[in-house]
Amino acid sequence: MGYSRQQLAARRERRRRRRRARLRGIALLAGICFVAGLGAALAFGRAEPAADATAAGPGTQAAPAAPATSTTEAAAPAREGPVDETVTIAAVGDIAMGRDGFPPPGGGEGLFAQVRHLLEGDIVVGNLEQALTEEGTSKCGKKAKNCFAFRTPPSTAEALAGAGFTVLSLANNHSYDYGQAGLDDSVAALEAAALAHTGLPDQVTRVRKQPVRVAVLGFGFYPTSASLLDVEGAAQLVREADRWADVIVVTFHGGAEGKDATRVPRGPETYLGEQRGDLRAFSHAVVDAGADLVVGHGPHVLRGMEWWNDRLIAYSLGNFAGNHTFRIDGPGGVSGVLHVTVRGDGSWVKGDLAPVALVGDGAALPDPAEAAHGAVRELSKQDFGRRAIQVSPTGELSPPANG
Repeated sequence: MGYSRQQLAARRERRRRRRRARLRGIALLAGICFVAGLGAALAFGRAEPAADATAAGPGTQAAPAAPATSTTEAAAPAREGPVDETVTIAAVGDIAMGRDGFPPPGGGEGLFAQVRHLLEGDIVVGNLEQALTEEGTSKCGKKAKNCFAFRTPPSTAEALAGAGFTVLSLANNHSYDYGQAGLDDSVAALEAAALAHTGLPDQVTRVRKQPVRVAVLGFGFYPTSASLLDVEGAAQLVREADRWADVIVVTFHGGAEGKDATRVPRGPETYLGEQRGDLRAFSHAVVDAGADLVVGHGPHVLRGMEWWNDRLIAYSLGNFAGNHTFRIDGPGGVSGVLHVTVRGDGSWVKGDLAPVALVGDGAALPDPAEAAHGAVRELSKQDFGRRAIQVSPTGELSPPANG
């Protein structure tokens, strides 16, 4: 999918106008709060400590109770030290519930019915590789070949919420399949279903999990996303999130695609002439900047997992649920649900990979053959050697012995 210079310029101008409006609103709110706080301090002799605020950097979303965004870090109360509690993150790969002519069964609920019990965690993250809209114009012309545009009605956001998801990334090459109108509808549908979203340019999504503060950031290779191609820019956004968050989860959509894309190469990857990121360099940079867990998707197959600076990088969790959208033969049908528990300072507690298989038209089922375990174990060894994550016969994950 391509954009003309005029389209890109228009989109950038819309973003600038939205940011200016947010800044004006925040400035007014800050002034009101300052006056109110000063009056309270004078009346009672001291100012009460701030609550667990949800204000953050540009594009920030407080989720799910208060999805509005704000643009200041100053309101976030400082931490005296790491929180002595844990948080569990569950993560999956690509989700595309349907396309024109193939509505999702049961409003989408049937795609997740057999794996709902696996989607358990304080934070449950997936990649929504489609639009939630009935509006807009498909990026694929009537005579286009080998072009795929995915969408389902906005009401199918309820199926995602019912399955247990709490945060969906829009940083991918299909969230804009139906243009800006489709993307706007997707955002509105997620928010209406009390689901957080991440991955728009400059977006830091705050998830208020008491007492551990978690921020989720999504990155992709399209201009509608926070960019993984700008490695230093991505690292800077993570550093900004780290000013507030105890735990930072980075999710990205990148890399080559298909059954031959199971390995993580050194250097940049391309697919169909597109630059799709140097995923090792990107992942290492965001961990070094403060990310505590990195979860990838995009190749539509599982990839290996690396232990880098005491943090886990899962380079691709493959497909998770489709409906006439993904190829699920061979490695495309092997998937899993990643569970990671970390302490309030981001340090490792435990992890596991629950094996999943895609069957029929793309529904997800628990995989009794546990193919994901062997695939991730071997790919991790091949690509990362001494830094490979260890995968037990039952799917338990642990750092390498020398880690």
